[in-house]
Amino acid sequence: MATKNIHEAKLAEVKQLSENQAEFVIRPLYYGYGNTLGNSLRRVLLSSVKGAAITAFSIEGTTHEFTAIKGIREDVVDIMLNLKNIRFKVHSDAPIELTLEMKGDKQSEKDGDKRVVAGDIKLPAEVEVANPNQVICHIDDPKYTLKMRMVVESGRGYLTIEQASEARLHSDMIAIDAVFTPVLRVRYKVENTRVGQDTNLQQLSLIVETDGTITPKEAFEEAAAILVNQYTALAGSTKIESAPAPGAGNDDDDSGLMLPIEELDLSARTANALINNDIRTIRDLVTLSETDLRDLKGFGQKALDEVKEKLTEFNI
Repeated sequence: MATKNIHEAKLAEVKQLSENQAEFVIRPLYYGYGNTLGNSLRRVLLSSVKGAAITAFSIEGTTHEFTAIKGIREDVVDIMLNLKNIRFKVHSDAPIELTLEMKGDKQSEKDGDKRVVAGDIKLPAEVEVANPNQVICHIDDPKYTLKMRMVVESGRGYLTIEQASEARLHSDMIAIDAVFTPVLRVRYKVENTRVGQDTNLQQLSLIVETDGTITPKEAFEEAAAILVNQYTALAGSTKIESAPAPGAGNDDDDSGLMLPIEELDLSARTANALINNDIRTIRDLVTLSETDLRDLKGFGQKALDEVKEKLTEFNI
């Protein structure tokens, strides 16, 4: 039977891979929508999620970026590159000016240059640093005192150095091109999946890694909300009725999928492996792809072959 409506996408699973990395599994999807959703979400995550960065700075005693500073190991260009790597979380839409003052000490002569890091910046209540150990520079003269000012702004996407220069709060500051996005990497994978006898479906797995100023879940939801706003504006008053995700309804035709897993008459070893992974009904089983089943604890190729054979016998 032909499909009358495109069913709604369903966020089936969120796997926290690390503190700043998570995998979002969306299934089952109308055929072809794995790449449609995956590509659009990836592009928005990498380009449009709100973040913060330094857009201008000054160092006492310098007037432009092509300057060597007596008392600092690095030149101004090196310091500029280090400043671009500092990750900020800003609770304000207005530009915020930060200061840093650090003096070399006698210990720097004995044990090496004094290291200046992001954690040494004086921060107001509206600003947090996600990577306080990020190096800014090294003071190699114990008599030298480093005095810096920085402007941090929130934004989206990329700010060119020309735009940053035009928008400077202070003309004596050096402008920086800024990357605002807090999302570092996005990868996605599309696989075929099935629900009951419907095999013409897909599963999308999206792995999101952030810089620590925002959680992967917050970034994922913000990207989805941006897409919703854009498409809603384009759709006007047109409404398309969507069908519930396959396997989400309670129709009589679907009642067989609610039977316990034991009804498949599987071997004790295979049945126990499924139950131990919280797969208790036939519906729970058929919403998983072969890759999902292989990843189950205690579930090998022999068990996978047995499940496929039984599902075929039951015309599922």
